[in-house]
Amino acid sequence: MTHSRRSVLAAGATGTLALTAGCLDFVLGNGPLQFNSDRAAPTDGALEETGYQKQKVREKDLDRTINLPGGIERDVSASIWASAYTKEVEYAGQKRDGAAFAAVSIPGMKVAGRSVNPIDDLSNKKLLERFMSQIETDQGAIRDIKHESTFKLGILGDGRTVDTFVGKSEVEGQTIDIEIKLTSFDHEGDLLVLLGLYPKMLTEESANVEVLMESVEHPVEG
Repeated sequence: MTHSRRSVLAAGATGTLALTAGCLDFVLGNGPLQFNSDRAAPTDGALEETGYQKQKVREKDLDRTINLPGGIERDVSASIWASAYTKEVEYAGQKRDGAAFAAVSIPGMKVAGRSVNPIDDLSNKKLLERFMSQIETDQGAIRDIKHESTFKLGILGDGRTVDTFVGKSEVEGQTIDIEIKLTSFDHEGDLLVLLGLYPKMLTEESANVEVLMESVEHPVEG
């Protein structure tokens, strides 16, 4: 064996030992297992085309305790990216932030071959309920949300299933229909959730949300 080959093997062994040590700390309860996601977001060009403005971009830590075989409890920490955008639209006689879009990225969390991602088994309706909190608009709470249709959209190099929901909200004492589009899928080791909402009467916003979805990049560079 040459000296260079010994060096390569030694470097590989060091990396393996470092990884093993990290997992061992987790198994022994000496520290949490950390998962990190990469941010997803629509392109600047799509935002300019559709008239949406950045509202909030943040990275949030999710900490939870999982049960391992043998009744062992261990801590898991995950970083989640949420990028939210809004658009001022005119309806009910006023201009307000009435349309919104969000891109959320959650790391694929697997321990001992099983997922510990808290939303892996959620239906799209449950996902919708979970991630509505990522968007802040002037239209208040949305209730009576029902599924309306399903279609395919090309996002990040593949055809993704998008679900359309319709709910109701109160604006200036008037009940209006709110349309919501949502898709979720795995990409580059993360679970992405893309969501757009707008007054159903503003049909052009349906197309705008699809433009934003189709433009999404992941991971976002810079």
